[in-house]
Amino acid sequence: MLKGIDPVLTPELLMHLSAMGHGEWVAVVDANFTADFLSHGKPVVRLPGLSLERVTQAVLSVFPLAADVPQPAAYMQVSGSAPGHQTPAQRAVVDLVVNEGLEAEHVEAVERFAFYEKIKAASLIVQTGEGTAFGNALFCKGVILL
Repeated sequence: MLKGIDPVLTPELLMHLSAMGHGEWVAVVDANFTADFLSHGKPVVRLPGLSLERVTQAVLSVFPLAADVPQPAAYMQVSGSAPGHQTPAQRAVVDLVVNEGLEAEHVEAVERFAFYEKIKAASLIVQTGEGTAFGNALFCKGVILL
């Protein structure tokens, strides 16, 4: 145990997040996501039983969002939905990003198959126990100034 570290952040997850450099992406995905198939050899850390919101909250507690990327956060848009539609899990992700100081428009809604393409650029996939469909998000790491 470490003082001040969210207990959701396992040693394995902390190791991978810490090793990432600025401009790298982490995907936080739901329980139904085809993580192994789309990982293409990148690490997959599993946190079953935890929601997208809870894992995102833990990740963002140690993960600065990029300030030099127009949309450093994204979620998978529900197929066939109207523009602006968000599931409760997606709204929770947007709210967490806003709590980090970004405007909601800095969170991109990404069509399902385009999201799969974006996953190819991710350095890490964190698979949650989120049971709602389209419970997937991406975050771009920023710089920590000391």
